[in-house]
Amino acid sequence: MTKEICFESARSLASKIRERKLSAREVVEAHLEQIKQINPTVNAIVSLDEERALHSAIIADERLASGKDVGPLHGLPIAIKDTHNATGFFTTYGSPIFRENMASSDDLIVERLRAAGAIVIGKTNVPEFAAGSHTFNKVFGVTRNPYNPKKTAGGSSGGAAVAVACGMIPLADGSDMGGSLRYPACFNNVVGLRTSPGRIPYPKAALYSPLGVQGPMARDVDDAAFMLSVIAGPDHRSPLSIEEPGSVFSTNFNRDLKGLRIAWSADLGGILPVESEVRRNLEQQVRIFEEMGCYVEEACPDLGNAEEVFQVLRAYEFELTYSDLFDRFKEMMKPSFIWNVEKGRNLNAMKMGRAENFRFQLYNHMRAFFEKYDALLLPVSQVPAFDADIEYPDSIDGVQMENYIDWMRSCYYISATGNPSLSVPSGFTKEGLPLGIQIVGPPRGDYEVLRIGAAYEQATGYGKMRPTLALRQDVELS
Repeated sequence: MTKEICFESARSLASKIRERKLSAREVVEAHLEQIKQINPTVNAIVSLDEERALHSAIIADERLASGKDVGPLHGLPIAIKDTHNATGFFTTYGSPIFRENMASSDDLIVERLRAAGAIVIGKTNVPEFAAGSHTFNKVFGVTRNPYNPKKTAGGSSGGAAVAVACGMIPLADGSDMGGSLRYPACFNNVVGLRTSPGRIPYPKAALYSPLGVQGPMARDVDDAAFMLSVIAGPDHRSPLSIEEPGSVFSTNFNRDLKGLRIAWSADLGGILPVESEVRRNLEQQVRIFEEMGCYVEEACPDLGNAEEVFQVLRAYEFELTYSDLFDRFKEMMKPSFIWNVEKGRNLNAMKMGRAENFRFQLYNHMRAFFEKYDALLLPVSQVPAFDADIEYPDSIDGVQMENYIDWMRSCYYISATGNPSLSVPSGFTKEGLPLGIQIVGPPRGDYEVLRIGAAYEQATGYGKMRPTLALRQDVELS
C-alpha cells in the first residue's frame, strides 16, 4: 500500500482521510517509509522528525473521530522549505551559520498550512540562502535528481521538487525570485507556480519588492491549485497582499481552450541562447495547443531591459536582507552569494532609478502584450538538468555564462515583470531528463495560467511519468 498511498493525489488522500477510508497515521507512515527508502539516494528531506510526525497524525485522527471541524489538508504530511520557519524545526537556510537555528514561530505560509490540517514532518533542502538554482550546501550536501542522480535537482526549491516527485510528500511549499519554483519543477517533472506578488502574502525585509514570491508545488495542476486555495488570500502583514480569497482556486477548471490567443517564443525574440533539444521540445508543445483549438503564433513582448531590472533589484534586495549577516560571517559564505551581496553594495541612486524606470516600462510592455494574447509559452530552462558536481552551466549553445544566475534568464526575465508563471512537464530529453513548459499569464492571472496548464497537462500526460527510482520496492543506496 505504501506506493499507492504515496503517489495518490493530495485531493484524493485528503478526501479519504475525511471519509475515514484511510487514517492520517496510515498516510503519514506510508510517506515516512517512502522517505526511508528513497531519501538516502536523493537527499531531499532534511531535519526529519518521525516521532513528531506520528504523534501529530494520531492527534489528527482523534480530532476527526471526535467530530471536530478539520481543514482541507487535514492529515497530509508536508515538509517545509528550509528557508521558511516552522516551529520546532531547524531553519538552517542551508548555511553553517544557522545549523542550530531552531524556529520559535511559523512563517505566514506555514501558519496557513498547519491551520488547514497539514502535518509538518521535516524540511526540504535548499542552496545556501536559496541563492541559485542548484541545491547544495555545506550543512546537508547535494540534492540529486531522481531521474538521474548524477544531475542537478534545480533550486532553490530543489528538495521540495524531488520530495514531491518521489512520493515522499504529496505537496510542497516553495519560493521563487529568479525561478526557484519553476526550475526544480521542470527538472523533476512536477508542477510549480510562481504566483503574482501578493497572492500569497510574504512579509520580508524588502517589504514592497515583487521579485520574491511564494507558491505551491505538486505532481499535477489540480493539486497545485488545491494547495494554493489554502495558502493564498489577504493578510495585512504584507502591503502587496491581494484581497481576493484563496477559495477562488478550489473550483474545477474549465479545460476547454478553444479560441484562446497563445503566443510562444523559444528565445524571447533571439535575446536568449537555448539548447537545441529544449527548442525542439517547445515547438512540439506549440502544436498541442493548436490541436486544442488555440490561435497560436510566434511572438513575445520586449524584455530587452529585464536583465538590468532583475540584476540590479535582486542585488539591492540581497544587500538589504543580508547586510548585517554579511559583515559578521562573510568568510563562511559561498563565493557566488558574496558576489551578489557585494553587487548590491556597489549600487547607487542612479542605478536604482534607472532599474525602476525600466521596470515601469516592462510592466507596460507586458500589459499591452496581454491585451492581445491570453498566455505566453516559453521554455522553463534554456538547458536540461546539468551535472550535479558543477554549480551552474558555463555556457549555453556556445554562449558563455558570466555568473551563477546568468543561465536562468528564461525564468528571471519573467520575474522582473511580476507576471504569474506556471511550470508544467513537457516531455523528456533523449537521455530521459524531464523538460518543462512555462505558461506566463497577464498580471494577477494566476487562475488562468493554472486553467491553461490543467488543460495542457490533461492533453499530454507527461507529468504522470514518475521516476523509476521512486517506484522500486528496494532501492540500492548510493
